Amino acid sequence: MNDELVIAGRTFRSRLFIGSGKYRSFAENARCAEASEAEVVTVAVRRVNLMDRSKESLLDFIDPKKYFILPNTAACYTADEAIRTARLARELGISNWVKLEVIGDQETLFPDNEGLLEATRVLSKEGFVVLPYTTDDLINARRLRDAGAAAVMPLAAPIGSGLGIQNLTNLRILREKITDVPLIVDAGVGTPSDATVAMELGFDGILMNTAIAESEQPEMMAEAMKLAVASGRLAYRAGRMPKRLYASASSPLQGVVR
Repeated sequence: MNDELVIAGRTFRSRLFIGSGKYRSFAENARCAEASEAEVVTVAVRRVNLMDRSKESLLDFIDPKKYFILPNTAACYTADEAIRTARLARELGISNWVKLEVIGDQETLFPDNEGLLEATRVLSKEGFVVLPYTTDDLINARRLRDAGAAAVMPLAAPIGSGLGIQNLTNLRILREKITDVPLIVDAGVGTPSDATVAMELGFDGILMNTAIAESEQPEMMAEAMKLAVASGRLAYRAGRMPKRLYASASSPLQGVVR
């Protein structure tokens, strides 16, 4: 059955987005993208060589004709920095989409929600398709949506921690209360089971990087994550059985001759 993800009018078949940091090489990153069957690859504008074409660049390995390149504003600590970085990516012809990050704390990498909201307002008015990385706070998520965010990307745990879904209740509330823009879990996934849990909650997609890049066999893990996301999505659509306090026999006794 058709079950495509639509963000700002653009359709994606895969609900798994992958990053481009921490891999052992650009070539490994490309192999993992292939194994994951992801369509979206995020690229940190500040960390990728975009200007000097005489030097190796990630974009030599991740073909923009095959993958949708989503620039992000990683390592930006103010709204102004993030806005300038997004504008640079657009001026260089990468995209008018942006995974927006405004970091508020260097150790935890938690977002600065006030700066994030400011940057979302500015960039949305300038015609950017803004996907902000945020906390699991419902009120802030609503404000980002109202400021023009095309999707909202709450964390499940700190970036790169691999702790899995630490805020299950908050994520469930977000999914229940925000239904008019896609919700994409960003940060914290460590294993395929984490990804499946997030998708079973009804989230529209997952962005991950470290869980694949720092695994012992990244290409194998990329494929596992692909299957986990697809499985979780299918389970969500199928609808789980009700929970019961007591046992319920798989083979009812009605009609049995004693």
